[in-house]
Amino acid sequence: MKIAIDAMGGDRAPSAAVAGAVAAARRFPDVTLVLVGHRDRLVPYLADVPENVTVVHAEETIGPEEEPVRAVRRKPQSSIVAAAQLVRDGECDAMLSAGNTGALMTAGLLVVGRLPGVLRPALAPVLPTLRGRGVLVLDVGANMDPEPVHLLQYAVMGSLYAEKVLDIPAPKVGLLNVGTEEGKGNRLTKETYPLLASSPLHFVGNVEARDVFSECCDVVVCDGFVGNVLLKMLEGMGMGFFNQLKDLFSSSPAAKLSAWLMRRGLSEFRRRMDYREYGGAPLLGLQGLLVKVHGSSNERAFEVAVGQTRRFIAEGVTALIRKRLQEFDFAAGPESRVRESLDKGR
Repeated sequence: MKIAIDAMGGDRAPSAAVAGAVAAARRFPDVTLVLVGHRDRLVPYLADVPENVTVVHAEETIGPEEEPVRAVRRKPQSSIVAAAQLVRDGECDAMLSAGNTGALMTAGLLVVGRLPGVLRPALAPVLPTLRGRGVLVLDVGANMDPEPVHLLQYAVMGSLYAEKVLDIPAPKVGLLNVGTEEGKGNRLTKETYPLLASSPLHFVGNVEARDVFSECCDVVVCDGFVGNVLLKMLEGMGMGFFNQLKDLFSSSPAAKLSAWLMRRGLSEFRRRMDYREYGGAPLLGLQGLLVKVHGSSNERAFEVAVGQTRRFIAEGVTALIRKRLQEFDFAAGPESRVRESLDKGR
């Protein structure tokens, strides 16, 4: 299998992407990694690379502040677009990027295209949880104003992804809400609830944000606005928490000794809460696999993301999603037809 990596995207480009690709190539010799970026900028980092790492030149780069649609259309030779074209043309099975999230999603829609019947793709990261298993959340920003049927599709795709890639049999699906009672929430959640409840998915009802990180369910469904707020809040809390611990354990000799005695436990806790250990966020619902890696990803994050993507490809998740959506008959159109299809499938 072949995986393209946008080597020019992210805060640490291109060094982190190249180093991560090299580490992953040595760990997974059955994978060919294609670094897409400006060859002159990549050369200084390409000494002693494995044979299963190659380079495809891309003349342009899309910056983090550029308007996504305009950038993708005006920069067809950019590393993000070039990598997406490799996926579209079947030359690569997937691509990774730590670059402009909007540009990656735009390239996914305009270059790679949606699966038949997919109404809106969803960005689906695995967020850290207290016991270290993680929880899949979708959507976290691909679609800010979805309809109930879109959330139902998210649940279908997310459940399949959790089962095949995260090794969770019969994943529990929860609808993110302000309360656990069925009648709680806004119009979107109130109308989505019966769709999920009547589906063959393992729906456990509404879940509150405070319970998400205690692993009350395996898949959390929400609109992109709420999901992105949840994601950013977790990032901010994590950074603030570890900064507070650092200050606390360096405040006195006794505190430093305590930190030394607790070092193994603290190290394990940090690993559990580290986004780099959970891979990237696939954009589910496209004809090919595009994975968004965190913008500040280091070598380790890219290596883990390659392993995650390798598993996704090996399990044929894109084809399985296509088949599962056909079974749900989402192409029928109106929400009433979707309800009817779900009732028949029970």
